[in-house]
Amino acid sequence: MSDPKPETLLITLAGKDRPGVTSSVFAALSGAGVEVLDIEQIVLRGRLILGVLVTAPRNVRRVSDAVRETAQRLGMAVDVEGGVGDNKARGSGRSHVTVIGAPLRASAMAAVAGRIADAGANIDRIERMARYPVTAIDLHVSGADTDALRTVLAAEAARQAIDIAVQPATLLRRGTRLIVMDVDSTLIQGEVIEMLAAHAGCEAEVAAVTEAAMRGEIDFEESLRSRVALLEGVPESALDEVYDAIVLAPGARTMVRTLRRLGYRFAIVSGGFSRITDRLAADLGIHFSRANELEIVDGRLTGRIVGPVVDRAGKAAALREFAAEIGVPDAAVIAIGDGANDLDMLNAAGLGIAYNAKPLVRDAADTAVNVPYLDTIMYLLGISREEVEAADAEAGIVTPAPPV
Repeated sequence: MSDPKPETLLITLAGKDRPGVTSSVFAALSGAGVEVLDIEQIVLRGRLILGVLVTAPRNVRRVSDAVRETAQRLGMAVDVEGGVGDNKARGSGRSHVTVIGAPLRASAMAAVAGRIADAGANIDRIERMARYPVTAIDLHVSGADTDALRTVLAAEAARQAIDIAVQPATLLRRGTRLIVMDVDSTLIQGEVIEMLAAHAGCEAEVAAVTEAAMRGEIDFEESLRSRVALLEGVPESALDEVYDAIVLAPGARTMVRTLRRLGYRFAIVSGGFSRITDRLAADLGIHFSRANELEIVDGRLTGRIVGPVVDRAGKAAALREFAAEIGVPDAAVIAIGDGANDLDMLNAAGLGIAYNAKPLVRDAADTAVNVPYLDTIMYLLGISREEVEAADAEAGIVTPAPPV
């Protein structure tokens, strides 16, 4: 026989925020011998909403009057409601639903909230992760299976042209993780092989083959060898010129810098070339790097690759190798990529993120991010823009002021 639900008292205050509101409420409750079951408090533009759930006191009327007197003294509105239950439903089917929009319209939030309700789930808590350059909102949801919720909300995200990530509310979201990233069109803007092809006068031809390979239309290794063959005779110095011309994805340095502070490890795994990726890793402070090695003889590219090709399977194998080296399970790995050759890596990770990816990859990944800011990934981990900026300020790093 299950234990009966406890009789409870829900106290909700709303009004202008000021120091001492929370302490005043608990001072009013302190003599009643109640047990605190739950607390929620948010502040929006200087307006505070505080909810306190306690076991019902012996003298409900006396406590209610004391709380109302406190609220009146503070100039706040108050509601005191008796009932049963202690919010244990939060432990059932708990998920984090992160909604990202640029902009995030009210109609989109209405649709998301509607689909969550349709799934029989409840939104327990809402908090903002960022307000620029995107708006990111994190919803704490209970009462629905995470995978089922992800399927429903993925379809709604496509209809509303927003990004929605659904993750189980487990300790892995907070634990030290490994982040494995693709390089071309993910960590950096553009494709290195196309930049090298410009030095050989065959950029358009290489770009067409690259695009087909990323869509999964042709075998990656076959496409890579055919493209590299076109680079025969390009001087070795072109690799330095290409590196100097590389533009990182917006937010890349911020993401790596911030998550390294929190103990995250990073790896880059690329179908590109080690002469580029090794320098990127050293520049950004990335722990592991895996890519293809170009053959160079007498200061010129031969058009051949040395050793095995880092292809779709090779990327997944590298992810597992790096995870084993630092002693974390594959479930604690985040993989980020955009092309078909990233699919095995995304599937091997606990969280696979399609970043501005091809449709084939978006459909297969756990979640998709389609805004051009790589540091948006941090919002999926429960890290807010304000926390990032506060950490940068402590380190003496100046961040741009938000728009007014």
